[in-house]
Amino acid sequence: MRRLILFRHAKSAYPDGVDDHDRPLDARGRADAPRMGAYLAAEALLPDLVLVSSARRTQETFGLAGAAIGPVETREEPRIYEAPAERLLGVVRETPDAVRTLMLVGHNPGMEDLASTLVGYGDRYAFARLQQKFPTAAIAVIDLDAERWADVVPREGRLDRFVTPKGLADAGA
Repeated sequence: MRRLILFRHAKSAYPDGVDDHDRPLDARGRADAPRMGAYLAAEALLPDLVLVSSARRTQETFGLAGAAIGPVETREEPRIYEAPAERLLGVVRETPDAVRTLMLVGHNPGMEDLASTLVGYGDRYAFARLQQKFPTAAIAVIDLDAERWADVVPREGRLDRFVTPKGLADAGA
C-alpha cells in the first residue's frame, strides 16, 4: 500500500506588482500552515518524501507546517506549479518505490482534480466535503492499493480523510 497526502498551500496575499509565482502567504495562511503541520504530526501522518511546488506560497506553507512534522526529505518540484491533475499524477508515478508515504504541496485546481481522479471510495463524509471545495491549507489523505507508484491508477484510491483549517478550528483543535 502507498499513501499520498495532498496539501494545498495556505492562504496567500496578492500584493501589487508581485508575480503569481512569488506571492507570499497572508496572515491567515501563516497561522493555518503550522496548525495543519501540528495536525499531521499529532496524527502521525508523516511523509517519507515531500515534493513542494517552486512557488513562494507553497515553500512558505511547508516551511511552517514542516516545523511541526520534523526532519523529512523535501524536494522542490517545479512541475507541480500550476499543474493539471494529469501532470501531478505523472509526478506521483515517478516516485521511487522506497517511498511509502508521499506528500505533494501544491495548488488548485490541480490538487482537487487529482484527488477526485484518484479517489474511488472511502469516508463518505470526507468525500462529500472534498466534492464541495478544496480550500487553502486543506489536506487530503489517500491510500492507494499499489505495489509501486508507477502502478497508481484513477478511482482505486481510498480517501482516508479530508481536513481543513476551518474543520480543525470548528473541532477545537
